[in-house]
Amino acid sequence: MLHSPTEPAPELDTLAHGGARPIHWVATAAAMAAVVAGAGLLQPEPATGASVTATAAAAPAGPPAAAPDAHAVTYPLDCKGIPQAVTATAQGDLDGDGRPETVAAVRCDAGSGTPPHALYVLTADKAPGAGPRVVATLLEAGRRQTVTDLTIGDRTVTARLHGYSSPAVPRYSPDVEQLAKWRWTGGKFSQELTDSRPGSV
Repeated sequence: MLHSPTEPAPELDTLAHGGARPIHWVATAAAMAAVVAGAGLLQPEPATGASVTATAAAAPAGPPAAAPDAHAVTYPLDCKGIPQAVTATAQGDLDGDGRPETVAAVRCDAGSGTPPHALYVLTADKAPGAGPRVVATLLEAGRRQTVTDLTIGDRTVTARLHGYSSPAVPRYSPDVEQLAKWRWTGGKFSQELTDSRPGSV
């Protein structure tokens, strides 16, 4: 199960109960990739005694875990009173623990224009009755990009990001397109960006 990366690394109890924080990016010299900074941790199950562990090990495997419901979350996206809208989702096991995460593309439901997206990773706590929660932000709405073709495969999140080369470009006609990939590896998300505009190399 993924848990929110922070900087510096807090104790495990802080990760279990704290809110999601934005991921910080470090751009490479070639501007083709970015790496999430911070100490993302995978929290183990709390120890509750040897007898409980033995019983759990002997119990038959249950049905596959369901992916978190993207529509059951209030996202850390300030829409100034306008409703939030989930426009795309993808599900898959990103950290290899056998339980699927959900990635949601969310924007303010302005009703007109092209509001930018934010991209969030959701996980579901194992505690009975616990709802899904945001554990990572892959894309901030402040970057003023829209998201299409959101998928998860091979423990990697992939999406196309559409943006603008300058403030003069109309919001309805983005002229910059990038293929973005995020992968959970070594306790953090790493991001790879490829410019996919026509004529780019």
